[in-house]
Amino acid sequence: MSVAILGAGAFGTALAVALSANGPVTLWARDAAWGRDNPRLPGVTLPDAIRVTDDLGSATQAGTLLLALPAQALGGFLADHAALLDGKRLVSTAKGIDLTRLTGPSTLLSEACPQATIAVLTGPSFAADIARGLPTALTLACADRKAGLTLQHQLSTPVLRLYLSGDIIGAELGGALKNVIAIAAGVVIGAGLGDSARAAIITRGFAEMTRLAIRLGARSGTLAGLSGLGDLTLTCTSAQSRNFRFGQAIGARQPFDAAITVEGAATARAVAALSRKRGEDMPIAAMVARLAESSISVDDAIQHLMTRPLKEE
Repeated sequence: MSVAILGAGAFGTALAVALSANGPVTLWARDAAWGRDNPRLPGVTLPDAIRVTDDLGSATQAGTLLLALPAQALGGFLADHAALLDGKRLVSTAKGIDLTRLTGPSTLLSEACPQATIAVLTGPSFAADIARGLPTALTLACADRKAGLTLQHQLSTPVLRLYLSGDIIGAELGGALKNVIAIAAGVVIGAGLGDSARAAIITRGFAEMTRLAIRLGARSGTLAGLSGLGDLTLTCTSAQSRNFRFGQAIGARQPFDAAITVEGAATARAVAALSRKRGEDMPIAAMVARLAESSISVDDAIQHLMTRPLKEE
């Protein structure tokens, strides 16, 4: 079964490198002029098994398509190209919630491509680690167990281990919501509040993630797995995380490179709107949304969270 990856950012390119261990892989890029060395993933030369193309029609001839596109770009991409994708095995790697629709990538895919098989690939991973061949474990979520098993075997490699789940909602919400909490953890460190405060943010943030995910139909056990707690732990404790670095810059009152995609900033706004709509209290996510849009100061955000009414855990 042939595999193509749509999106040649750092993560899409890293997946292409990893999956090329199993056989030929097509990597679609809007601009493929960079050849065998993608500037989005410095220091990595693409193996010969990877075919890079800017011809979307050619790339979508593959039976399995991994969509490695930013969450906020997916809706527009589907509006233009859904006909090329329908009927395929579509695996979303986006970690976010669409700001317009307030839904995850799997819903956008299933609505745009009703004849496709939809899956989500997510979990604790950095592109640089995957590209270097470092051992990585991810969650592959698919409602169709037979199709999920097929994808699990097709996309696993000797250093990329996939755990199968039937909970698409939980898997993609874990990947999306952890980015919001990672920004909050970065703010804590950037503001010099210490590791004890970061531990509190991670723990209370995980509680927020779990509450909303369950309200939206996820299983609590999924949030305790790789796609939830695992990814949360990674992104809240490593400077490799763009979301953590973004929060760190906010906390330190320093500028951040606007050219770097920070999925958690848009997701925080989507989560704030979604939690209001669902009547779910998510104070950390709400503060991250306000910090990301500069509508509250770091000091005021900290004071707001620390002076909330006392409650049981």
